[in-house]
Amino acid sequence: MREDQAEQLEEQPVSKSARKRQALRLQDLGRALTGLRRAQLEALDLPDRLAQAIFDYQRFASHEARRRQLQFIGRLMRDFDVAPIEAALADLRGESADARYRLHQAEQWRERLLDDPDALTEFFDTFPDADRQALRQAVARARKPAAEPLQKAAARALYRLIREQIPEHDDHQEPD
Repeated sequence: MREDQAEQLEEQPVSKSARKRQALRLQDLGRALTGLRRAQLEALDLPDRLAQAIFDYQRFASHEARRRQLQFIGRLMRDFDVAPIEAALADLRGESADARYRLHQAEQWRERLLDDPDALTEFFDTFPDADRQALRQAVARARKPAAEPLQKAAARALYRLIREQIPEHDDHQEPD
């Protein structure tokens, strides 16, 4: 009898409220996608129609045109699985565990690079594809004594550069 009940539940139509909640959720996801830069969107590997709809949204200036385009984006997303897009978006926002790990790793490397002159060699051994020249210059600027606002700006620039050098889904060890 339980199988019959399960089949009946599957056959029941989805309520209008549930459909509307789903449509609004997809529109919110679409709104988050429209806030991304073009390079970030291209990295997400979106279907062509959806990517073009998002690029069109970014081009529109009129509030009403953007509202309609957002509805269209939500409608397009009904046709495919949005779980990978949500996961990639969470990673971009720094909400995923992997993204948080990479951020903490970048902070640790920045501290080591500023404190230990030999840490730069260890960084290049750990990340052989890193941009050596840019990293050496950023470390030198961050170590150079300067006024506090300039020092903080140099340390932030070093952090951003380190974060870019650490690959996603990294299997390397954390610095000690």
